[in-house]
Amino acid sequence: MAKIIVVTSGKGGVGKTTSSAAFSTGLAMQGHKTVVIDFDIGLRNLDLVMGCERRVVYDFVNVINGEAALHQALIKDKHTDNLYVLPASQTRDKDALTLEGVEAILNQLKEDFDYIVCDSPAGIEKGALMALYFADEAIITTNPEVSSVRDSDRILGILHSKSRRAEQNLEPVKEHLLLTRYDPERVNKGEMLSVDDVRDILAIPLLGVVPESMAVLKASNQGQPVILQEESDAGQAYNDIVSRFLGKDLPHRFLDARKKGLLERMFGGR
Repeated sequence: MAKIIVVTSGKGGVGKTTSSAAFSTGLAMQGHKTVVIDFDIGLRNLDLVMGCERRVVYDFVNVINGEAALHQALIKDKHTDNLYVLPASQTRDKDALTLEGVEAILNQLKEDFDYIVCDSPAGIEKGALMALYFADEAIITTNPEVSSVRDSDRILGILHSKSRRAEQNLEPVKEHLLLTRYDPERVNKGEMLSVDDVRDILAIPLLGVVPESMAVLKASNQGQPVILQEESDAGQAYNDIVSRFLGKDLPHRFLDARKKGLLERMFGGR
């Protein structure tokens, strides 16, 4: 049975779309037929990160409104087999999404896919609430800073009270913590929350830690998910995250500051 996963956060700019692209790509690389949906109506970015922006003809809202069939709007990923993208509309607003319309599309997708990944917009407006409403599992994406963690705690409260599982008193949405833009050196200087600090505040299982990395910006500019840059620290981190999600027991990496060589310590290099 298909599983619906929402990648969400309370705050913008924490790496939800980067994570949605990398995570869905990783699932497909492991042989699972996966679709990733952009719920950020009016401000779509997922198609850019996935490198398929020039192939968008129909979008999520077109399908909801009956202006196109679902198969016409789905874009097959050019990097990875088993992966499809359902882009958001750039010309509509969030009110174009309806519970009935979204549910109908998800039900169609469940017939063909193993995993449905919902890339949520930030905050608690309609698009974000719609993205998390039908979720079976949630990846709470946060940076190691107080405002980001506080806003993520608010999202946890909404999952507990406003998701369909909460409304119908079903088994709760399974929650995972994804910590992005982590810099152990700044943690040691007291400029950033530690992994343990974030875990203590949110009290949900840690899925993975993605280090601050230039590879993320490079991958986005190239229109490919960073998980495909297998030599990069961020790419390796997302590979670990997907493997853990699928049940593999892996130690967490990138939690400690890199030891500097003698010349770096003498001359202050990084």
